Amino acid sequence: MARRAQELVCQHLENIGRDALEKYSDVIPLYVRNRQGVYALYRRNKLYYVGLASNLRSRLNTHLKDRHGRSWDRFSVYLTIGDRHLKELESLIPRMVKPV
Repeated sequence: MARRAQELVCQHLENIGRDALEKYSDVIPLYVRNRQGVYALYRRNKLYYVGLASNLRSRLNTHLKDRHGRSWDRFSVYLTIGDRHLKELESLIPRMVKPV
């Protein structure tokens, strides 16, 4: 019997306004709570920061208050099953957006 390939990204939210984290604090954080994946922060439709997290809710909440604070206005999250490829993705994505 052929084995079905495991998907890298199982769910995602894209191009969500920063204010949605606060406005819908009962929905979005619940969706990403205790989930791992890759996230991207955008400033004026340009990629600002890419990161990975084993708990996306906690990480996004941190970025609301840390040195990145008001530097971003939108975000996307890509939930993964497990964390096997997170480091590789975090390194690869910025290189794709801004080639060396």
